[in-house]
Amino acid sequence: QVQLVESGGGMVQAGGSLRLSCTTSGRTFDNYALGWWRQAPGKVREFVAVITNMYNTYYEDSVEGRFTISRENDKNTMYLEMNSLEPEDTTVYYCAASTCNGLHSLRVFTGYDYWGQGTQVTVSS
Repeated sequence: QVQLVESGGGMVQAGGSLRLSCTTSGRTFDNYALGWWRQAPGKVREFVAVITNMYNTYYEDSVEGRFTISRENDKNTMYLEMNSLEPEDTTVYYCAASTCNGLHSLRVFTGYDYWGQGTQVTVSS
């Protein structure tokens, strides 16, 4: 059974940091692109960042320079280091895996094959 499980969410003050983790199981994801998305209640799911199987990384403009995505294939884990957090970053964060490695596909949620259940991040002002 394929699973993606997020962890590391929580509550932090503005300007603080959090590191999210996404642990995969059920198959080898070395050849998958792994991404982070977020979705606030009543809003569409928003692309945050992605790391391809070749370790290329891409970010949504509002998180560029503040967030860093990385992966450790030997640990079946992907990370999102989030610094300088803002109240606007408050929402549920999801990890996802995609067999695509083209940026166009990776920036749309339909380009992903597997999703985690999400982890809540709350940034207080």
